[in-house]
Amino acid sequence: MQFYPLLRPLIYALTPEQAHAATIALLRLGGGLAPWLLSAFFRPRRAGPPVEAFGLRFANPLGMAAGYDKDGLGWRGLACLGFGHIELGTVTPLAQPGNPKPRVFRLVEDKAVINRMGFPGKGADFLAGQMRGARPAGLVLGVNIGKNKATPLEEAAGDYTRLVERFAPLADYLAVNVSSPNTPGLRSLQSRQALEGILGPVNQARQEAARRLGRRVPLLVKLAPDLQDADLDGALEALLACQMDGVIAANTTLRRDGLRSPLAAETGGMSGAPLGEFSLGFLKKVVRRLDGALPVVASGGVMDAQGARQRLEAGAALVQLYTGLIYAGPGLVKQILDSGL
Repeated sequence: MQFYPLLRPLIYALTPEQAHAATIALLRLGGGLAPWLLSAFFRPRRAGPPVEAFGLRFANPLGMAAGYDKDGLGWRGLACLGFGHIELGTVTPLAQPGNPKPRVFRLVEDKAVINRMGFPGKGADFLAGQMRGARPAGLVLGVNIGKNKATPLEEAAGDYTRLVERFAPLADYLAVNVSSPNTPGLRSLQSRQALEGILGPVNQARQEAARRLGRRVPLLVKLAPDLQDADLDGALEALLACQMDGVIAANTTLRRDGLRSPLAAETGGMSGAPLGEFSLGFLKKVVRRLDGALPVVASGGVMDAQGARQRLEAGAALVQLYTGLIYAGPGLVKQILDSGL
């Protein structure tokens, strides 16, 4: 995929949100009109290796992380890039604008991104509409769910349960997002007591949906890499107590260690290359503490094949990408799979 370095200066001439919107529009167009062309261009030479996790079968370990396709506009095009799974969202029950712009920043010198988006999106009904219809064979489709900014923390469980009820019939799995740093107070929901107050009702809603649907929809929880050890232990105990099916480790970080870019002082969550070692260390910590009790999905700082292999070797069942595609281009999935995992 040697064309991407030639296009990158043109893409970087746009603001990050403009570039993202243009990319989503192209993926939507390609996935709707010419998926065969995208697939032919980006299809990996090596298939797999397949993965069994959460009761689901994944064609390969690589997935598109939440946050890229919040409203489900481009996922059919994304599927043509070789992903084994795609996680849509974060979606909230009601549409909301998110935080004021500018709210996304490229730290090119660091191969990083800082965002303070705040869950902008068109809401649950819109995303549900985008998910209906034919799905590429073998694709696992997840939905990442979050609370509306206007919903008080003490009422957050209601938002999450409504989203479970809405998307259980449409998604292969659901991921509970309590770890974004860009919704006020959200990360406080990662304490054991707060988590159990959310995940208990969420699990009950899942069980009720399972009776209606005749299938059990796996529930994952996405945690922040900035959790202190005692808080992490409490969060994992809550996940086990509430019968969750897996952990996503991890969300973006508030750390700014070693950054060179003048944009490093911007507030928000950081993703990309500087998160690599930190997220890998957090992954190892989560895997060690769980000791096989739950599968773990690695997310954060995966920029190349070596990063993906490191996470699989550290015990991750699956690996999710996002910022790596901004710097390496849409051929990253093919590059990683063709290198062998």
